[in-house]
Amino acid sequence: MGIRLGCIADDFTGATDLANNLVRAGMRVVQLIDTPSASVEQVIDADAVVIALKSRTVPAADAVEASLRALAWLRSMGAEQIYFKYCSTFDSTPAGNIGPVTEALMDALGTDFTVATPAFPDNGRTIFKGHLFVGDVLLSNSGMRHHPLTPMTDSDLVSVLGAQTAREVGLVDHTVVADGVEAIRARVDALREGGFGMAIVDAVSNDDLVRLGAAVQGFPLVTAGSGLAIGLPANWGFKPSRAAAQLPPPAGHRAVVSGSVSVATNRQVLEYLRTGRPAFSVDPLRVAAGEDVVGQALAFAGSHLDDGPVLVYSTESADTVRTVQGRLGAAEAGELVERTLARIAQGLVDRGVRRLVVAGGETSGAVVQALGITGLRIGPQIDPGVPWCAAALPDGETLHIALKSGNFGGPDFFTRSFALLDEEAA
Repeated sequence: MGIRLGCIADDFTGATDLANNLVRAGMRVVQLIDTPSASVEQVIDADAVVIALKSRTVPAADAVEASLRALAWLRSMGAEQIYFKYCSTFDSTPAGNIGPVTEALMDALGTDFTVATPAFPDNGRTIFKGHLFVGDVLLSNSGMRHHPLTPMTDSDLVSVLGAQTAREVGLVDHTVVADGVEAIRARVDALREGGFGMAIVDAVSNDDLVRLGAAVQGFPLVTAGSGLAIGLPANWGFKPSRAAAQLPPPAGHRAVVSGSVSVATNRQVLEYLRTGRPAFSVDPLRVAAGEDVVGQALAFAGSHLDDGPVLVYSTESADTVRTVQGRLGAAEAGELVERTLARIAQGLVDRGVRRLVVAGGETSGAVVQALGITGLRIGPQIDPGVPWCAAALPDGETLHIALKSGNFGGPDFFTRSFALLDEEAA
């Protein structure tokens, strides 16, 4: 039997975020790192497959090409429905990449309509009257307005998505969603007849997403953050099951690698430092100056791993980030940090780390690629949107890894994650 749901995620942490919600709803999920080669025969023992791309901030044409390649592979595996997953803060610019990728997928699937909803109430992302809220504030008033690559200064998602696509974008507002599945379907039919090709859908609670999930049963394509995933597995008869999240028992040293500049991750770093545990700060300017910061970090970690977890971080305030970008350039600074942290993560694994937390979407992508990981089995949730995963390293050993979106997790996430993994194995 082929896979039921085929998912395309625009970054690595977003992929595990989506997979986590599907597992919690009872699906067995495998996450693949990029699209497998067409020449490699694949046997996938899962109900859903999530392909993790690194396409959120690349040129739109490259994102479209990568997404269509993933779509072709998923269809070859029998996927009955396609899910394009993006960030719950709708990270994008007027050039894309959410709009262009959505249109390309629609064209390839021959569908004239789809929905878009980044809502994830469990993590404080809600949509009301088409406007995205982060906690109690509009997206445009949140920390995302300072994002170095995709600053989000407009909370009106109809407007944001409309600027990225040639199709008309409509709205399914909260009064319709509250009226239930048939009301949602009727509104979709009306929008279709009115010439609209996409619709932002309000959601202020998980119940809204469950209703929407039932309403889009049979749609060739849905687009969303990870929240909609809680409402889809029931369409195939799946129910929550603890067995869906089982992983091998953990072992080995523990470490955290953090490259996110989000407000949430800054809090997590500060909380970790407050406990007095060992931590090493990576200064991009020292790396750019030619210092062997990788070697320094690994020497530091090597003397503390027995007492772990050890934190290696390049997480700074918005003002500090702007200063670094001013000297190195925004793209250059980001890539420098990613490459450096990926090399450090590789060195940590070489030194026996087998339980690893990585914070930041771009950092996670760089680390996974550096470690040669090609797939992940999704395990138990740590915090909403962040599960533990198990990966086979090239030498056959198992690495337990958590890929955390910068915006997710409570202040004590770094230490609590390891405690939870040990509890699950007990």
